[in-house]
Parts: sequence; structure tokens; C-alpha cells
Amino acid sequence: MQSSGLWRFILLLVLISSLGPSAGAISSRTLNVMGNQDHSDPKADMQLHPSQSLSAETLDASSLHPSMFFSLQDVALLRRQSASSHLQVFRLIRGAVLTMLSTPQLYLPPHTHQEFSSKWNEVYGNNLPPLALYCLLYPEDTAAERLLSTYMDRMASYPDWTVHSSLDQDLPTAHSLTGFATAFDFIFSFLEQQRRDLYLRKIFAETQRLYKASQHKAWGKQFLQSTPTTNFLALLTGALVLGAHRDSEVEVWRQTAVDHMEKTMLLLNRIVDGSLSEGVAYGSYTTRAITQYAFLAQRHFHIDHSQSPWLHQHFWFYYATLLPGFQRTVGIADSNYNWFYGPESQLVFLDSFVMRNGTGNWLAQQIRKHRPKDGPMGQSLVQRWTTLHTEFLWFNASLTPIPPVGQSVPQMHVFPDWGVVTFGAGLPPGKGNTFLSFKSSKLGGQAVFDLVHSKQISWLENWSSFSLGHEHPDQNSFTFAPNGQVFVSEALHGPKLSFLNNVLEFGPLPHSLCRAPWEGQLGECGPELRWMDPEVGDSAGELVTASNHREFIFTSGEAVAAYSTGMGLKSVYRSLVLLDSQTLLVLDHVEKLNHSSVSSVSAFFHNLDIDFKYVPHRSSEQYSGALMDVWDAHYQMFWFDSEGHSPDTQIQEAEQEAEFKKRWTQFINVTFAFTGSVARMAYVMHGPYVKVSHCRFIESSEDGVRLILHINNTEKVVSIATNHRDIAARYRFLGFGGYSKLEDPDKIIWFGLGSQSVSKHNHAPASFVDFRFVLNLGSGVILCVVVVCLVLQRRYLLCVSRPMRSAFIVVLLLWMIQLLLVSGRCHPILCGVRWSSSSDLKTSSQRALPEQHRLPLPTLVVTGLPGSGFNLLKLLFINSSDFLYLPTLSEHLDLPEGISDFDPALDACEWTSGDAQSGRFKPMHNWIHSLVHNTKQLLQNISLQVLAMDQSWRPESWPEPQVQRRVDQKRTLWWAGSKLDSKVLGGVYQDWEELQRLWNHALEHRNARTVLELSGPGWALKIPFLTKDLGTELRIILVMQDPRAWVDEAISRGGSSLHSMLTRRLRSALQGRHCPGEMAPEFGPLRRLLLGPGTRTVVILARLWQAHTAAALRVARRAPAESVLKLRVEDLEHRPLDVAGQVQELLGVPLSPAALGRIQLHSRAFSLGEEGKVSVSKKESWRRRLHHRELRIIEGICGTLMRGLGYNTVTQ
Repeated sequence: MQSSGLWRFILLLVLISSLGPSAGAISSRTLNVMGNQDHSDPKADMQLHPSQSLSAETLDASSLHPSMFFSLQDVALLRRQSASSHLQVFRLIRGAVLTMLSTPQLYLPPHTHQEFSSKWNEVYGNNLPPLALYCLLYPEDTAAERLLSTYMDRMASYPDWTVHSSLDQDLPTAHSLTGFATAFDFIFSFLEQQRRDLYLRKIFAETQRLYKASQHKAWGKQFLQSTPTTNFLALLTGALVLGAHRDSEVEVWRQTAVDHMEKTMLLLNRIVDGSLSEGVAYGSYTTRAITQYAFLAQRHFHIDHSQSPWLHQHFWFYYATLLPGFQRTVGIADSNYNWFYGPESQLVFLDSFVMRNGTGNWLAQQIRKHRPKDGPMGQSLVQRWTTLHTEFLWFNASLTPIPPVGQSVPQMHVFPDWGVVTFGAGLPPGKGNTFLSFKSSKLGGQAVFDLVHSKQISWLENWSSFSLGHEHPDQNSFTFAPNGQVFVSEALHGPKLSFLNNVLEFGPLPHSLCRAPWEGQLGECGPELRWMDPEVGDSAGELVTASNHREFIFTSGEAVAAYSTGMGLKSVYRSLVLLDSQTLLVLDHVEKLNHSSVSSVSAFFHNLDIDFKYVPHRSSEQYSGALMDVWDAHYQMFWFDSEGHSPDTQIQEAEQEAEFKKRWTQFINVTFAFTGSVARMAYVMHGPYVKVSHCRFIESSEDGVRLILHINNTEKVVSIATNHRDIAARYRFLGFGGYSKLEDPDKIIWFGLGSQSVSKHNHAPASFVDFRFVLNLGSGVILCVVVVCLVLQRRYLLCVSRPMRSAFIVVLLLWMIQLLLVSGRCHPILCGVRWSSSSDLKTSSQRALPEQHRLPLPTLVVTGLPGSGFNLLKLLFINSSDFLYLPTLSEHLDLPEGISDFDPALDACEWTSGDAQSGRFKPMHNWIHSLVHNTKQLLQNISLQVLAMDQSWRPESWPEPQVQRRVDQKRTLWWAGSKLDSKVLGGVYQDWEELQRLWNHALEHRNARTVLELSGPGWALKIPFLTKDLGTELRIILVMQDPRAWVDEAISRGGSSLHSMLTRRLRSALQGRHCPGEMAPEFGPLRRLLLGPGTRTVVILARLWQAHTAAALRVARRAPAESVLKLRVEDLEHRPLDVAGQVQELLGVPLSPAALGRIQLHSRAFSLGEEGKVSVSKKESWRRRLHHRELRIIEGICGTLMRGLGYNTVTQ
């Protein structure tokens, strides 16, 4: 780089003139349209002899580099963009370089290797790419070039890039290699031959060292977390740079890196919500590598990840975790106040190559605009410039920044895999812009937890395939920031201790590992989470529910599985109710087993803001509490338990190790006695714009609690079902199958279902009498009579001693009655009724109203019209304490013998309500009632029958029963029975395992509601019979499919014998003697069609679809409208959350976030097999496989009905 400025200027002119006017258009496509790129380098696959020197001497320099992110032909456009559309980002790059030039001794690598390796040194690799890109874009700056030359010379002179105090860590080497190789690629054409060879040898040596480390160190077999992704990106970067010069050994390195990163992308696509369990800070570290890999994979290997579901959801990981003001994020897991790397680079990548809607550019713009320049929320010197070069290269100025839909209104966002709920993210700071977060999740997240325990993928080696040290013991933790002012926060990066995470600890437990006699959640007591310790691998919180109604939020989590079983805990259930933008109610419900030694429970609340500290404070009811004074605005909290106790607070401060520094935190510690088997504690937190008073428990029963509180003189009653795993208990306590309701004088909010207005005349009926006032008035009148009698006695010497004694006795009785019956603490069992003040009576009238409109607990029937995919709905119900999903027509849950003529795949007979009322089809009636009302007994009887058949339980020794042959014959025509293969249909042994699972589930959750999967369209014609037989509690879901997809799949599965078998079976099924009821008239044309010869298979199938669908829709209209839901399987695949919302409304029972995550995962256009290979859905395969003539036939027969169902025709 000692060439003269004149030579450099001449070279620049030659390059620009050689590009021509079309260069900009070519580069624009190259840089901004990931899916339509042609980045193949003609020299990329050049084969060199292994003995050839690692030198570029004999090669044409202009054809080699730059090549990683762009080619030499793109440089002219990049320079023009740096002065126009990309000027804002280029100014940041230039500012970084000027800062380096102002104090080079601070930013240049040290002179000696000893000094370089004496401390964590990733900063030197991080700062190289933006410096090199600046020199490429602005070659006139000779001072910057000299700085870059010195920088790289020093890096190349070191024997290695490790940190001697952390020799087991390869991250410093990875950062240095990524930065050095990228910088080399950028400025290759400006380097003289000597430096090219020197730098290439250094890149080769460090890449080789990193590859060898990947073969024997743990990170080489780990996935998803920041360390393996960063290291393998470095390995790939080195291999790509070296690949243009030497291709023998380097090809192995490149393939190793690509293989690992492809597996990483595969696993990420199992995470439905776009999150990373390491949290936002370390998540930005991981995605720095993932976004670069996704770009490089498309550019160099034509592997397109632009349709990755995880990438499509990843935007919300940044947006929905932002506190009001765009400066601070949720601090879950090891975090600082916001991000380690980016996230502007990641956001512009998502916008340019994935979303293409402007929201990524908008959020990057907001973060850049509001980012603090200094202080604890400012960027670290180590990371602040690292991603500027990729942000510049990926930025698409043609995408106008647009905020997400509804950005101006506080919204709730649920991360079902991460187990996190947030509310109020992405708003400006200000009054009413409140942020709330809650976390209760499984170790590693739902997808990772399930993969480890199910062992679905052979190359995953249990928990050793993941590095979870950055996670925290934080199940059931929360944060609260009313008006954007953080009131309760996480303690961020630090030791893994429960008391640093706003969760509960218990004591006394003398065997605690680090805080005896207190013990917290599993995995604590180290600088990293001890995720490989016994029991920790099963550590799990559960996000039970999350729902909102406008600004009102209810969410809850169960964390008992996050504590050691030796503690003897039965439930650790925490509920959060956001009552308005200023007020939060937190309820802890804890149950313990009889043998538990726990006698105290301790809660913690943290605050990291040293300028606004907690101070002790007492509420208006004299409850103990704390106050935070923010410029004379008082943020307050107080607490009490169900017995009225409110222990004094202990406000403490602590400093803990965090990254490479110490971090201060202040926290409130509240300890309650835990003498009985159940403890309930309430914590009320509010901002300065409300007055909260009259808070107390008014009911604490086995099934739940009710609390009353006044907010700005408006009474609110909060009811929370604490027996949350029992849907019947929730129904008894709340009047519906949800988890909580909120009542005030104007409305009732049924969380998860909606709200209900309360009429004004219901508040205070005319006949209402305030008994407190009546009793006091009566006592006063009697006392006045007594006084009059005393006056008369003295004046007229009357004898009134007996009446006076009676009067005093009556007064005392009245006061005692008032004390017992009017007191707010009077238990309903003692009083029989609750007499109260007028305001309390209003509340009582509101609570009585839902009893008149109780939503019945449902029994659900799921069936499909001719089509496939209907049992995908089972993912909403399996593994749920609320439901028991029974897939009928399996080996043991088969139809009774008395109705052997019923073939649900082809049956065309209608069964009416009159048939049910007259007692026809008694075997079917008994079978249905056994499934619904005597499920446990039925499963037990089946188990005993199976046990009598074979004592060994070995699949090969299981005799084949006669009924199996009959069922198999019926199943042969249900070609498309499932898009999601069921274990029940997978063989006798698997069927027995499924039977055992169902039996255990029924025993554990005795009140779970039955969900019957009735396979076959014939069941739809039995809707009136089922409705009359099962009553008003019955709910029915009919699932339909595009006839073209159904016909195509039937033909592809049926084979050459389909026509003959189909014709024979249909002729038999449509004979009147096989129909004990009335045959549906829609089958008349099909019946006549079968009488003629030579009918084509496609015609028969189209007529069958049309007949079944039309008949089922007609019959379904006879049932009450609120009891039937008609769905298209295509909607289930494309809009799973919308469909889940319709199902939830039908049932009147909120569905769990885990269920929503499952339906999202499995409804995608791909799924993972045992080895994790992608299997693309066939939902659109009919477009390729069906001939145009066949499409005309199908649409000609089914077109009218198709259009009525929302399917577009393609031939008409």
C-alpha cells in the first residue's frame, strides 16, 4: 500500500470507466434482491494442485477479490450510494474511522503479541471491516489507508489470536479471523503481492486452527447459540477467501461450516416465534452471524433462506421486546440494557431480503435515532462499529420506512416457544405508554426442549448439543414500566442466582448449593447456568395463558417444574393482571406437599436505576411497601397475603460480576410465612396518576381467589382461578373455562373471550337495601326509645326495667349481627350471604350476572369432509390438561360390532334427531356416550382386554383381531386421512403406547373435556343425531379441502386399482338396503353415474366430493349456528392463528400459547423428518400433476360449491 496517490487515482478511473453505465443496475440486483441473484464467481471453484504455493501471484487480481459480499464491478455503485442513498450509514462509518484516526493508540492492535493476548481482544477483529470498507469507498483518504495497513500488519505478525487466560475459548480467534478475512477481501486489489501472500498465509493458519478446534471442542457439536454460530461463520469466511486461491483442504473446511450452519437454520425453523432463548442481547450476537451466513449461502452456494419462517418472525424479536423510547429491551437471560451487535444491520437484512415491506428500515431508523450516545445504554466500544459494513451493504433505500400495523396502540405479543409475553413495546415514551413482560418457559425454549426429549434428530446429542449457560433461573419472572419508567426490572448479566431474577425462593432448605437456608430454581449457583446438572434438563416453566382486552392484560405461568422435587412443592403459580396503564396486580399461589419442610417464601423485585432508588413506604391501608420518587412522581408498590399480613420489606443493594465489569442492582425482598399447605400473596404496583385503595382478599377458596381494590374510586373485583389445571374447577369458580375475569361497575372482562357490558339498572335494584344502614338505624331508634323510657320513668315513676333490658339485648344482638354479616372479612360459609355496602352490592350483582349466562364446557367433535388435514387440529388439544383427544377408528377405539355396516368414508345416510330421540342406533349411542362420559372406564376396559390377549406386550406376539381386518378395509378408501401422521395409525405396538398415554392423561386430568376425532365424511351426516344425543354442550368442527387437491392426492395414493375398488365400494354403499336412515339426496347423481359403464376415476371422485360437501353443509345448517364451525384446511395451513382464534371462540375456552405454537409449527409449508430433512408440502401439487382437462372436469362439477367456499377456479 505504498503506491502513490497518482497511481491509485489512475486505477480508480480505469475501474470506473470499465464498468459502464449498466453497472449500477447489475449491482442493484446483486445487493438488494437475495432471491434473484447471480453471484457465482467464475474463479470460485478453481482447482489448484495441493502443492501449489498459497499465493495469488499467477492469478488475475481483479477476478479474485472482492467477492464475499460484492464483486469489483459493484464498487462504483457502492461509491455513488455512499454519497446519496446510503449517506447516513456511510457517515457513521466515516465517523468511526475518524475516531480511530484521532486516537490510533487506543484502537490499533498492540505492538506485542503478549499484550494482545493478555485480555479479551475481539474488538480488533470487529473494527477491521468498517475500516476496510471505508478505504475501499474513499481511497483518497491516505491516512485511513496507512492506519489500515498498520492494523493488518500487526494482526498478521502475531503467532495466534487467542487469549492466554481463556485458551479454551475460540471466540477471540473467530472475531479476528472474520474481521481480518473480510478486510482482506475488500482491499485485495490495493495490496502489493508481498502483503497478499502474508495475509493469505495468516488467514490459512487461523482457519486451519479453528477447523481443528471444531473437531474436538464442544462448540463444534453445538447449535443455535452465539459461540458456535460465530465460530462457524469465521470458519466459512476464511474458507471463502482462501477458496479462490487454494481448493484442496479449504473445501473440507467450507463444507464443514456450511453443513453446521444449515443444521442451525433447520433447527431455527422449528422455533415458531423467531426468538432465541439466550435473550435479546446475546440473540443479536447470534443473528449477526446468522444473517451474514444467510447472505453468503445465497451468494456463493445458491441456498435460499429468504423464505425461512424463523427469519420471517425474527423482526418481532427486536420490535416486541423494545421498551417505550426505543432505547432499552427486555433483559431476559444474560443481557445488558439492549443489544450487543446491531441490530440495525439485522433489521435492514430482514427488510431487504425477507420481509420487503419497510418495517425493518423503520425500526432500524428509530433505534438509530434514539440510541443513547453514552451511559449504561450506550454501545460498547467493543461492538458499536462491528456491523456497520453489513448495514451499508444490505440497506435498500427503495423500501420506504413504515411502522408495523397498529404501532401507535399498545399491543400484546406472545412468544410461545420462548415462553415470553410482552405488552406495550415499540412505543414512544410518555404517559400511558406502559410496558409489561412475563416469562415462564422451558429450558432452551419449547422446540429445543422437545427435540432433546423426543430424540427425533440423530445428530443431536441431548443437552450437550446446546450451550445454555447464558440462560437464567427466571421462570415466572416479570418486568413493569408504567409510563415507560422502569419500576421493576431484571438484574441483567450476572451470576445465575434466583434472587436476581424477580422470582420466588423458599426456605429453610439446608442443602441449598449456594444460599442456604434459601433455595431457588434449578441450575443456579454459578457464573453460567448449570444446564447439564441432574434434574436441570427437565427444568421447565409453563406459560399457562396470555390474553388481553384492550389495555387489560392477564397472563400466568406455572413454575413448579423449575424447582427441585426435593423441595416438596406442588404448585408455584404466578398471575399478572394489568388493570390499567398505571396499575399491575401480581398474585403468587404456592402449594406444597405434606412432607415439605418449606415454611417461608421470599419474593424479589429489582431496580437498576441508581438515580431513582426504592425507599420503604406504607400504603393507605398501612400495608408495607416501597416507593420510587422520579422527579416528584411517586411509583409505589405494596403487598399482603390472604390472611391480611403484610411483612416489612428489606431493601438491599448488590454488585455482581457482569461481562468484564461489575453491575449494581437494588432489590426489594419480601418474606412471607408459609405455615399451611397453601399460600397466596398479592403485590400491587402503580404509577403516579392513580390512587389505589381498599385492597383486600374477599375470597380465598380451593379453586381460586377474589380480590377487591378501588382505583380512582372505581371498584374492581379480580377473580383468578388458582386450580388452573382443572377446567371444571375454573368453570365452577369463574363461570367459564378461562383463568380470570375482571369486574367493574360497567363491564365484565372474560380474559381470553371478550367482555360483557353490565346494565345500569342491574347495579342497584330498587329493592336493594343497605343492611348496614338499616341495622345502624334500627339500633339508633331503639336507643332513642330507651332514653325516652328513662325520662318517663324518672318523671312518672314507671317501672320499665324489663323493657329496658330487652331493648339493650336487642341492640347488642343487632350490633353482633352487623359485626358478623357486614364485615368484609366474613366468610361466605359462616354468613351464608355477603351483606355489604352499596358499592359491594353492585359487585355482587355483577358476579351474579354471569351465572345466568354461564358458558357450558364443551364436548368437541372434529371431522373432515372428503379431504385431508383435519386432524392437524389435534395439535390444539394434545398435551393439554383441558382436553382429552380421542382419535377413533384406531386399533382399540373402533366402532362397536353392532354397526358394522357403517362405513364413515363412503356413508351417505342421514341420521336425524328423531332417530336419537326414538332410541335407534343404540350401539352407536352407547359407544358415543362411553367415549364422552365414561372415558376412563372405557380405556380401562380396553386395557384389560388387551392384557388378556397378550401378557408380553411384544408387537411380534400380538394376535391380529378380526376387527382389525374390517377397520383396515374401511380405511383403504380414506386416502388422505391425515397430513400429520398419527401414532395411533402407526401399528399395534404404537397403538398400545397411545392407549397408555390416553389412560394416564385421563387419570391425571379427570375433568378434561373430550375431543372426538371422527374420521370420515359420513360423520357429518350424523350431526343432528349427535347434537340431540350429546346436548347443548356439543361443538362440531367441519374441515373441508380444495377438491382439486383432494382428487389429486386420492389418485396418487390409490394406484391402478383405485377405479375398480372405488366403483365396487360406492355401488355397495349407495344401495338403499345399506342405509338404515334416509340417504342424502345429493348422492343421487353419483348413484346414477355408477350405473353406467366406463366412468372416469376423476369424474367419480369429483362427484363424491361434491355430494359429501353439499350434503354436510346442508345438514350442518340444522344445528345451532353457535355450535358448528366450518374450516378450510388451507386456512389452517396459511392462517393457523386465525383458525385457532375461531376454535377458541367456538369452545369458550382459551387455548394455551403452547398449543398455538404447535399449530404454527406443523401447519407450515414444510416439516422435519427424523433426520431433520425438509419435506415440502403437497398442498399445491395438483397444479403440476393434474392435466388441464382433468381440472376442467373437477371445476365443472364442483365449481359452484367451490366458489361458495372461497376457492377460485383456474379454468373458468
